[in-house]
Amino acid sequence: MKTIKSPFNILFFAVFSLLIIWIILLLISYFTVNVLWFEELGYPQTFFTQFLSKFTIGGLAFIISTSFLWFNLAIASRQRKQQEQFFAKGKDKLTPQSPPLKLRLLLPIVISFSGLISLTLFYYTKFFTQISGASLLLPNLRSPSSLPLQLAIFTDIANNLPLRIWQIILTILVTLFLIFKPRQCFKFICIYFSIITSLIIGDYWSRFLHYFYSINLGKTDPIFNIDLSFYLFKIPALQILALWLQSLFIFTICTVTLTYLLSNKSISEGKFEGFSRYQLRHLYGLGGGLMIILGGIHWLNRYLLLLSPDGVVYGAGYTDIHINLPRETIATAYALLMGIWLLTKSFTGSGKRNHPHLQAEKKYSLPFSTLPFIGYFVLYSFGILLAVMVQNTIVQPNELALETPYIINNIKATRSAFNLDEIEVKTFNPEGNLTAEDIKKNHLTIDNIRLWDTRPILQANRQLQQIRPYYVFADADIDRYQLKSSINSDINENTQVILAPRELDSQLLPNQAQTWVNQHLVYTHGYGFTMSPVNRVAQGGLPYYFIKDIGTAQDPGELNTSSARIRESIPFSRPRIYYGEVTKNYVMVDTKVPEFDFPSGEDNVYHTYTGDGGIKIDSFWRKFIFSVYLRDWRMLLTPNFTPDTRILFRRNITERLGAIAPFLYYDRDPYLVIAQTNPEDKNSLHWLIDGYTISDHYPYSDGGENQFNYIRNSVKVLINAENGNTHFYVSDSTDRIIQVWQKIFPELFKPLSAMPPTIKQHIRYPTDLFNTQSERLLTYHMIDPQVFYNREDQWQVPEEIYGNEILSMQPYYLIMKLPIGKQEEFILLHPYTPISRANLIAWLAARSDGENYGKLLLYQFPKQKLIYGPDQVEALINQDPVISGQISLWNRQGSKAVQGHLLIIPIEQSLLYVEPVYLEADKNSVPTLARVIVVYQNKIVMADSLENAIDNIFSDGKEDSSAIIRLLEDAAIPLLEPNLNNTNQ
Repeated sequence: MKTIKSPFNILFFAVFSLLIIWIILLLISYFTVNVLWFEELGYPQTFFTQFLSKFTIGGLAFIISTSFLWFNLAIASRQRKQQEQFFAKGKDKLTPQSPPLKLRLLLPIVISFSGLISLTLFYYTKFFTQISGASLLLPNLRSPSSLPLQLAIFTDIANNLPLRIWQIILTILVTLFLIFKPRQCFKFICIYFSIITSLIIGDYWSRFLHYFYSINLGKTDPIFNIDLSFYLFKIPALQILALWLQSLFIFTICTVTLTYLLSNKSISEGKFEGFSRYQLRHLYGLGGGLMIILGGIHWLNRYLLLLSPDGVVYGAGYTDIHINLPRETIATAYALLMGIWLLTKSFTGSGKRNHPHLQAEKKYSLPFSTLPFIGYFVLYSFGILLAVMVQNTIVQPNELALETPYIINNIKATRSAFNLDEIEVKTFNPEGNLTAEDIKKNHLTIDNIRLWDTRPILQANRQLQQIRPYYVFADADIDRYQLKSSINSDINENTQVILAPRELDSQLLPNQAQTWVNQHLVYTHGYGFTMSPVNRVAQGGLPYYFIKDIGTAQDPGELNTSSARIRESIPFSRPRIYYGEVTKNYVMVDTKVPEFDFPSGEDNVYHTYTGDGGIKIDSFWRKFIFSVYLRDWRMLLTPNFTPDTRILFRRNITERLGAIAPFLYYDRDPYLVIAQTNPEDKNSLHWLIDGYTISDHYPYSDGGENQFNYIRNSVKVLINAENGNTHFYVSDSTDRIIQVWQKIFPELFKPLSAMPPTIKQHIRYPTDLFNTQSERLLTYHMIDPQVFYNREDQWQVPEEIYGNEILSMQPYYLIMKLPIGKQEEFILLHPYTPISRANLIAWLAARSDGENYGKLLLYQFPKQKLIYGPDQVEALINQDPVISGQISLWNRQGSKAVQGHLLIIPIEQSLLYVEPVYLEADKNSVPTLARVIVVYQNKIVMADSLENAIDNIFSDGKEDSSAIIRLLEDAAIPLLEPNLNNTNQ
């Protein structure tokens, strides 16, 4: 007889087949495109290592999960109808071994198990989407939840799963399907659970590679005397493994139990007769496996006590060592014994049994003793309660004495993990005896005092230098360049500048111009940059530009330079930016359509790509694969491609780094460098990005508000702005984590000595790392445990006024000669004040030049002197009636005066305070530098330039009548008051 296939079945088969074909195409396109892209970069082995690691780890997790779940469901399916034979003649072995459940008790249990399964699936799906989209930039350095698959899922579900209507409805539908269509539903959810958990496990491939390639740190923890590599490289992988197995066993127990509870139409019959002996043995086996895994988790918890955030300090304290550690050890042994006991019951079937005559008399006994389970929970709960009692009654009354050894452990570990123990501490004693001769001697420091900051420069650029609406100045960065001296061209001077790249964002094209051809073939790159000295002002108070505009009288594509010496000092030809911070779309070059290069008056100049970046799409197969990968079918239909056409994608530098090395973390502030790396270099624009290795498993190290407790700036990444060539240079070869990655990816990393010298002179100490270390130093400069415990010398970051905002003072770059230095150098500086006072207590400097790169210096002020901090100097300025009156005059309708960042400039053994004042219009503002305020010793001077202000301070009675000069003797707060004791507290 001929089988008649229904239209529904035919349609379902067709849709399912198309879905499978589409998934296969996606996988093929993903693999092929990435192989081609990594080959273009020169790192094919890096891709294969990552892909195979993720595929192997995720694949093993999928095979194990699927096999385990299906094997147990197969057993449950064979035994689910045993309730039908409970009272059959000769079937005494199938006598129910547990009490029956009536509908009023059965239904809530079934709904609870079904709801738990559906919520678990939603939680894991949400977790996977979160870790897949996690940022690799500071400060968000890891996935939203560091450890998936925990028992804490029950609270995480409530916290992390938004209560949206569609999610509630979907949860209810899945729960109903589990109850009324369990057989079909169980197969699907088991496959889905295996897929989603394997994807999560695969995303943690780096932890497993760390496990197998770990390197000893040569340091041990103070409690177990185990090398720290066990914590940094071993424990993270063991946690994921243990928690995955725990999740798998819990999920299996839920599905198997639900299978048995729903057998023999128990819901419709209104009664569940009970579990058979074989069903219970099955559940014993699963419970035994779960208890053994819990034993392993308790064993890991012993070591995780050293990462405990509870207690007086981070890490294990007195109560942890004397109560919680024994508790976890006992729990390990107890859980293992329980697991062995349950497995024994599973294999032998030993235990109490109910006989048919007891069933008839409705007398039941539990088929196993509940005492071991009660004992487990009671003993563990007692351990928790005992820890609370000991902490409150024994430790807290004598906390300092008992916790001192653990405070010392915390101080040492935190200082080591954040490299604070490498800081060189000096005393800085302001003498206040600067002379005009000292100013001349330190002219390089004075000439590089920052009057312009990135904020006003960007505001000015967006009004004066944007040229076309689709050009974007996304960021501006501070760097130093060797420029030929204006006095002697044979001498190069280190000059601090602000550099801002002019990128192109095709999304800003007019709506009618946002065609596929324009976005992907024509508007492909930005052009040029601006370079401004930090201390010079143009006519009218506008920023002065060393380099600006597009086009000169001689060459429409040349950038306008302020002088011949600048042109000779800064090497650039056609500064095209194909790769940058705002280049998020993919483009095709070498097509039949010319690319827009730059505007020239009312016309546009066009260009054909001359770089060597990109992947050729010279065959139908490659066009097809890229069209599938990028979901862009117009690539197959356009007639504008040639045999030389190439595609440039992943042009955003952050996205690019995340694709090449997702195991590193990156600074939020990439910066552009103009340098010729070799004589044949066609494009001299490069991006420098700082890369970090981090961990949250460094014993006793307190990360504070950070999501990590160990960090090193181990890598400098160089990306060519035209062809996208990406190079990773190891800047901290002593870091064990980067050494592990070098073992795993030997072709990816190069030594810092291999970096081109013209680039190397532009590396700088990264602000994100410096901010992190600076924040930790506020507390961890104290190394005496008693002082630390009482927070007697706690510091804080001072505040300043910028415009009308009160902001925490950010670290700033400047060129200066350190008290221990022989010449001026590029440093990053941050001042500190005591926690409850505003006076200056210390400043931290990070060096960036030559062999001194990475060295940190902490200069502390003598405690017998009171040196006022930035917010107090701000108060002195703003409370002066003459100066504040002048500022108020500028704050008239339509404009406002903005007080810029206050800078503290150490010169010789003195401090100079400098604050620019900008004038801004309320609309379409182009900031102009109106005045410069300089504070030194007993003088406040506000003049039209820094030079005039300094001249008036060191004028020896010769003062400029145009400047406002105020003496501090009449002020309510003196700037420097000697012989004050204990002013640091």
